[in-house]
Amino acid sequence: MIHRRAVLLCGDDFLYTEGMDVKIDESWKKVLKDEFEKPYFQELAKFVKEEYQKTTVYPPPKDIFRAFNLTPFDKVEVVILGQDPYHGPKQANGLCFAVHEGIRQPPSLQNIFKELEDDLGGKPHVSSELESWAKQGVLLLNATLTVRAHSAGSHQGKGWEQFTDAVIQKLSEEKDYLVFIFWGNFARSKKTLIDTFKHDVIESAHPSPFSANHGFFGSKPFSKTNEFLKAHDKKQIDWLA
Repeated sequence: MIHRRAVLLCGDDFLYTEGMDVKIDESWKKVLKDEFEKPYFQELAKFVKEEYQKTTVYPPPKDIFRAFNLTPFDKVEVVILGQDPYHGPKQANGLCFAVHEGIRQPPSLQNIFKELEDDLGGKPHVSSELESWAKQGVLLLNATLTVRAHSAGSHQGKGWEQFTDAVIQKLSEEKDYLVFIFWGNFARSKKTLIDTFKHDVIESAHPSPFSANHGFFGSKPFSKTNEFLKAHDKKQIDWLA
């Protein structure tokens, strides 16, 4: 049987979805192998490749799967779910809510840091890159992994959501005692994918300025996460570092 070949642009290379040599951490490649071979992902890969060729897309191709590469499957303890990458220049870095060091912090990230300080009672020293969280086992996952410049939601409905839903389901099925942090109605809708008998779901309003005062501030997601991890003999996250 001959499979139609689709390509995904990554850096200066083309990665062929036939054979599924996607540049992603080996632990994720093993878990998601079947997903990469499905027709929808091949169509998604073709779409993304064409978008990078004809227009400006964020994040840079090398960072599309950065959340997975910084947080291997076997290291995941916490999942924070965003919706889209930032669509402004030099903002998106492959981790939800994060921006590159030196880039002005978007309002949602500012509010996350404010709640962090209020929750844990210490001054956050964590970089706006949020790499330190990712390296401690916090998967900073956007539901859609790419976006056109200056066009929010432009890559929604192309297959990324099906892929990231599968990621959430794999984590729920194959791991124990994870914490899923869902901010806002979109993220909260993913609760149906999770086995809440063994995992904890912490949900609240979104940290956006439009909703932060309506349930995000005072929700204490960081201390609640560590309480759950501690109760299940897991290492707590140093959110301030």
